[in-house]
Amino acid sequence: MTFSRVNTVPRCKVALIGAGSMAREHLRAFAAVPGVELAGIHSRTRAKAEALAAEFKIGCVCDSVAELHARTRADLVVVTVFETAMRAVTEAACEFPWTLFLEKPPGADLAEAEAIVAAADARQRRVFVALNRRFLSSSRAAAADLATQPGPRYIHVQDQQSLDTARAIGHPERVVANWMFANSIHLVDYLRFLGRGRVAAVERIARWTPEKPFMVLAQVRFESGDLGCYEGVWHGPGPWAVQVTTAGKRWEMRPLEQAVFQAAGTRQLQPVPVHDWDREFKPGFRLQAEHAAAAALNRPSEAVPLGEALETMRLIHAIFAP
Repeated sequence: MTFSRVNTVPRCKVALIGAGSMAREHLRAFAAVPGVELAGIHSRTRAKAEALAAEFKIGCVCDSVAELHARTRADLVVVTVFETAMRAVTEAACEFPWTLFLEKPPGADLAEAEAIVAAADARQRRVFVALNRRFLSSSRAAAADLATQPGPRYIHVQDQQSLDTARAIGHPERVVANWMFANSIHLVDYLRFLGRGRVAAVERIARWTPEKPFMVLAQVRFESGDLGCYEGVWHGPGPWAVQVTTAGKRWEMRPLEQAVFQAAGTRQLQPVPVHDWDREFKPGFRLQAEHAAAAALNRPSEAVPLGEALETMRLIHAIFAP
């Protein structure tokens, strides 16, 4: 298994917008990357920003995005704000010549994601999105091996969500109504990460019913001939899981952080070791931070461009269309 390390030195100055729990996870990951300097932080709640600044020895706490750029001249700004604020904050950050790295989803819905792309394009800004599941050691082991397997792939993605849970943890109704963008993006993105080529067609088998959500089933066909299936259970029991089958090997991730494979002609499941980084940090964040820093320095990187994330948002929209 290759873990696709990158060399991000000599130096990458990183600024952060937001001071919630995800901001702290990103700071932990970026602080561990050689060559990264945590240069400054801005949040609408200054007390939270000051607490994180003290914890991570960040010398600059700012009261606006403009001040954050002026005082840090950061190479990379990490935007970790609520879904409802992502568009406005990203548009403000696009006023300045740094690379942007957005926590997912890139907007509360597809229209907002498209508006963010338009704002970035208008200012010719380079923007990437934190689709951290692509950087799990399990995901990367499966993807690396699948690249050696000839023939078509069948990708089966299993999702489970609850709008009641989304409300219970404090999300506003607008986010709850678009919970497939906010949280199912974790699973739907696996279809595009592991399926080759552009999406050719989406067939909705069991349609989304917002007034009484339960089962959502969709078949996704790729131009390469790969076939995907999205299975979402809403307000019922189910796993987060991904299976990919080829003629020679079958891969399974359940939970997503743990991969096993089964070779053709055998029944035995072979586990793949979990990388230490996925135990020490929020899974996928440490390697993802390294690639984001490399992208900001115009070095080779597998950071996920905003346009790539937009295609996943479009796939979510297609799956959940009435």
